[in-house]
Amino acid sequence: MEIKKHFGVYAVCFENGKLLCIEKTRCPYQHRYDLPGGSQQFGEGLTETLIREVMEETGYKLKGYANPRIYDVLVQEEGQDFAVHHIMAFYDIALDFEHSQNSISQEALDGSNDSANVLWLNLEEITTENASPLVLQVKAELLGFPELDMTSYRNWKVK
Repeated sequence: MEIKKHFGVYAVCFENGKLLCIEKTRCPYQHRYDLPGGSQQFGEGLTETLIREVMEETGYKLKGYANPRIYDVLVQEEGQDFAVHHIMAFYDIALDFEHSQNSISQEALDGSNDSANVLWLNLEEITTENASPLVLQVKAELLGFPELDMTSYRNWKVK
């Protein structure tokens, strides 16, 4: 089986008992809750990616970020002969509500971005049926059960 690698930088914002999420519009997390974030552009540092991706996908500007950490997961979509080794850098973020546009970018609206619908979710709303492995990891962290070993999702169902 072929293993493809993907690296991304993601924002974790938990305020007033709710987690900031987006809805993915493309595979493999299509129609699932995910964290704002994504791939680096050429020459971009991790925090530059974090700031850009949060703005593009949520319309929010950052007030600050802290607590960087790395996780990974192996995801094999149902019926595929390859898996994606998804390596993810998480940062806790604070949002600057005063200077934010609070709307997703035109790229998200016209389909060139892979996310839509900014959501604030209670942890109880997050399940293996509706969330990406990234959101499930953050839920585990917030509940005090961080899983530090790589998790494998075989036969992942794209909705």
